Amino acid sequence: MSDLRELLGIRQPILLGPFGGLSSIALTAAVSDAGGLGGYGLYGYGGERIRSTAAALRATTDQPFALNIWLPTGDEVEPGPQHTVFAQALEPFYEAVGVDVPARPEQYLPSLDDQLDAIWDAAPAVLSVVFGVPSSEVVEEAHRRGIHVVGTATTVEEAVALEAGGVDAIIASGSEAAGHRVSFLRSAEQSLVGTFALVPQVVDTVSVPVIAAGGIADRRGVAAAFALGASGVQVGTAFLATRQSAATDAHRTAIHETAADESVLTRAMSGRLARGARNRAVRAIEASGTIAPFPMQNWLTGKFRAAAGEQNLGELQSLWLGQAAPLARFDDAVEVFEELSAGLPDTLV
Repeated sequence: MSDLRELLGIRQPILLGPFGGLSSIALTAAVSDAGGLGGYGLYGYGGERIRSTAAALRATTDQPFALNIWLPTGDEVEPGPQHTVFAQALEPFYEAVGVDVPARPEQYLPSLDDQLDAIWDAAPAVLSVVFGVPSSEVVEEAHRRGIHVVGTATTVEEAVALEAGGVDAIIASGSEAAGHRVSFLRSAEQSLVGTFALVPQVVDTVSVPVIAAGGIADRRGVAAAFALGASGVQVGTAFLATRQSAATDAHRTAIHETAADESVLTRAMSGRLARGARNRAVRAIEASGTIAPFPMQNWLTGKFRAAAGEQNLGELQSLWLGQAAPLARFDDAVEVFEELSAGLPDTLV
């Protein structure tokens, strides 16, 4: 079994899932300081924001951390005339939180080159990517700078593609996981493999370390992941429920109150398939039948979701959570980390 600790320079093979829009300096640093690898999601971050975020992380922890980006898939839409039509369809939600219908921006997302330039300056221990295989140029530049590259797979075929692309480790993300399904070879709907089935098949197929993700929230999930051949685990929802995360109180309540069979996969909030609570916003948008493509839908709903978060209105937020949400029992990140560590094999303790 590959030793992920030696590869990434960490004391325990436990990774914090990076949250797009919900990552926090405090949570990332807490996991890194505890001996794992704190992860920070950079979705939507431009270069300067990435640099300031990395600086804040370095000022808070002297331990390794990972920065995560979404790779372009090629089907992202640019701002155009259709923006107004889709924006007006969401007008009731803007009114509910007291914000104006947003005008069309120049762009929905920063460029990948802008993000990468800042990441090279930040020099994290790990660059993690979702929604694809990083180019050979990105992998080579990362390695030249001493940065390890970790990719994310939802199928065996994606894991094979990532290994061929030169990544140092692969996160095998089962369909139980919270947030976006990061499939890239087939549609997300055609790539819904559970963690228990996915991890051992990926382990049997690739030679790089495999990190299990999805449905892991306590020592039992960690023990199961290692029994399946994983070299580490990545945990999201259990950490998202802690006070160190950027989740709102309403979001934390949803994590504790949403049963395993009550979370849903929906495109309502972002235009891409993601797992979370089926609140009022999700129900209404799905019922309307009007969902803009990504990233337009994510940008448009983001304008009322941000205001809803400030007002702690859970029914109008993206309440991302996984099927193991009922197992999230602790409100402190260190307690979560200690619980997860208790499930590690004796040879790693």
